[in-house]
Amino acid sequence: MSTNMPAKSKESPLAVTVVGLGYIGLPTAAVIARSGAKVLGIDVAQNVVDTVNDGRVHIEEVDLHGLVQGVVSRGMLRAAIAPEAADVFVIAVPTPIRAGHQPDISYVLDAARTIAPVIKAGDLVILESTSPIGTTEQVAELLAEARRDLKIPGHCAGSSDVFIAYCPERVLPGRILIELVDNDRVIGGITPRCARKAMAFYRRFVRGACLTTSARAAEMVKLVENSYRDVNIAFANELSMIADNMGIDVWEVIRLANRHPRVNILQPGPGVGGHCIAVDPWFLVAGDPDNSHIIRTAREVNEAKKDFVIGRAMRMIEESGAERIACLGLAFKPNIDDFRESPAVSVAAALAKIYGARIELVEPFAQALPMEFAGTGAQLVELDDALAGADMLILLVDHDLFKSIPLDERADKIVYDTRGLWPDQPKGDGGPRISRAA
Repeated sequence: MSTNMPAKSKESPLAVTVVGLGYIGLPTAAVIARSGAKVLGIDVAQNVVDTVNDGRVHIEEVDLHGLVQGVVSRGMLRAAIAPEAADVFVIAVPTPIRAGHQPDISYVLDAARTIAPVIKAGDLVILESTSPIGTTEQVAELLAEARRDLKIPGHCAGSSDVFIAYCPERVLPGRILIELVDNDRVIGGITPRCARKAMAFYRRFVRGACLTTSARAAEMVKLVENSYRDVNIAFANELSMIADNMGIDVWEVIRLANRHPRVNILQPGPGVGGHCIAVDPWFLVAGDPDNSHIIRTAREVNEAKKDFVIGRAMRMIEESGAERIACLGLAFKPNIDDFRESPAVSVAAALAKIYGARIELVEPFAQALPMEFAGTGAQLVELDDALAGADMLILLVDHDLFKSIPLDERADKIVYDTRGLWPDQPKGDGGPRISRAA
C-alpha cells in the first residue's frame, strides 16, 4: 500500500495592507506580520519603502528594528508605493491641524482613494488615524462613490459587501510594540457587523480586550482620552506659572498635595507636544466650539506655557550675562526621537533666533537639528561639551541621559529646570529649581 498521501493544502495567510509607515503604521504592520499575516506596507516616500524592504527602520522605537528585520527576512512584510489586492486595509496616516486649529483629514481621504480601486467584496477597511468625529463615515462615502459596483455600509440596503470600522491606536512611544498587543482596543463599526468583523481581525494579535461600539463613539473615545490628559497637564502647568511668580517650589507643592488620597496632580513641563495630546483636543473644539470651553482653555494654557518658559529663560540670560547657554532636549517627551509639536523645539528655537550661536543644543536622539533652527547659528553639541563650556543649562526634556548628570557638574551653572529633574539643584534668588551660582 502506497504511503504517498497527497499533502493537505494550507489556507493562504491573511493579506493585509497598511497605508502609512510612520510612527504607528510601521510598528502596526510589523506586529500584524508577526501574527502570521502577509503584510504590504504602503508609503508615499520612496526612501521609506526602500528602508523597510532592506529590513531597516527610519524611526526610533524600542525593539522595532529587530522585529522589522525578522518579518521582512521571512517574507511576511514588504513595502511599496502602490497598493495591491488584500483582505484587510489599515489606514494609519497623519491627521494634522491647519490654520485656525481646524482638522486636516486630507491624508485619510487620499488613502481611501488610493485603496478604492483594489478593494473587493469581503474586504475589511479600518481607519486607525486619530480623526474628527464623522471621518470614518466620510471614508465610507468616498468608497461608495468610487466603487458603485460594491455595497458599502451606510450606503446600501441590507448587508454590505465591504466592512468599514474605526480602531484608534492607544500606544505610548517607547512602548509601542508592547502596547499594540497588550492594550485594550475600542473598535467602532459603521454597522455592528462591521465592528464584529474588525474585532475578529484584532483578536489575531491583540491580547487586551477588544470592545465594540459605533464608529462615531470610537472616534470620540480617542479624542476624549487625549483631551483628558491635556486638561490635567494644563492644571499642572498653570500651577507651575503661579508658583514661579510667587517664588514657591511647584514640585514640592505638587508632591505634598498628592499626599491627599483623592488628589493626583501631574508634573508640569515647558508645554505639551506630540502628534496626539497637542493636536487632538482641537478636533473636539472644532466639532462643537460652543460647548468645549475647558478643552479649549487647556490647549491655550499649555500653549501659553511655552511663551512663559521663553520669557523666563530670557530674563535669566539677560540678568546673569550668560554667554553660552545649553538647551538640553528637543524631543516632545523623554527617550524618543520624535520632535512633532515639541514644546522644547519651540522654546529652544525662539532662544536661538534671539541669541544665535550662544545657544547650544543637546539632543541624544538627533543626528541633525530640526528645520526650525536653520540660519540661527545654534549648534548641536555633545552633552560633555555643553557641560564643560556652558554658563547656563536649560533643561527642556527629561531624557535618562540628563538624569545621570551629578550635582558637581552643574552646581556652578545657572540652571533653569523646567522638568523638576534635579531636586538637589541649589535654589538661588532666581526661584525654584534655579541656581544663580557664579
